[in-house]
Amino acid sequence: MVPAHAAPGHVAIIMDGNGRWARQHHLPRLEGHRRGAVAARNVVQWAADAGVKVISLFAFSTENWSRPKAEVNGLMQLLSTLLPTQLAKMRRQGVKLRTLGDISALPKSARSVIEEACEATRDNARIELVLCLNYGGQQEVAAGAKALARWACGQDDPEQALASIDAASFRDFLWCGDLPPVDLLIRTGSEQRISNFYLWDAAYAELFFCPCFWPEFSKADFVTALDWYGERERRFGKTGEQLRS
Repeated sequence: MVPAHAAPGHVAIIMDGNGRWARQHHLPRLEGHRRGAVAARNVVQWAADAGVKVISLFAFSTENWSRPKAEVNGLMQLLSTLLPTQLAKMRRQGVKLRTLGDISALPKSARSVIEEACEATRDNARIELVLCLNYGGQQEVAAGAKALARWACGQDDPEQALASIDAASFRDFLWCGDLPPVDLLIRTGSEQRISNFYLWDAAYAELFFCPCFWPEFSKADFVTALDWYGERERRFGKTGEQLRS
């Protein structure tokens, strides 16, 4: 595994392929999501052991509301029932839970469980687990633009205030404003797109696409992604010669 000093600070994962895994095994789609939850628990432990400080899991997108109602309800029920069972383990592992996205649209039972878990783990400091729920990258940028407009309207000189905003300061208006940018973005399930995930903060992320379905994602797959990341030359607009000198 990549040494802790070389590990990405922020890993984001698009956990794709639960439904296809279930279909392949002649199981209900919800069973695929249940097995995916097991993989999610495992990857948080692997990330913490590798020295990753923040791990974001794309659990439910703004577009997922368009899925069959039974599947959406099942996902919310899974969230409500499984998360409380993990609190003791999260405390032992030093996992701090937070959410990213508009959770106000989630059922009250799910919101209550999430809020309680975030409060119960808020003092943990080994690794931060960001559950992206009712999240969309475009929606985040739009919300940031609205927040910026409200801020500017409250200044003595709105035009001058807007002129002072650059990419770095605009980020403060985004939901992810207090998180480090994404270093490594992993997607399972063989698709090669980011599907409206972290559009702003994945600007310089290394993109690793894994062909396996999410319930099959193993420690070996995670290690492969970290090793691949460790070999990348991250230039951020500079030349390789500049970095090496």
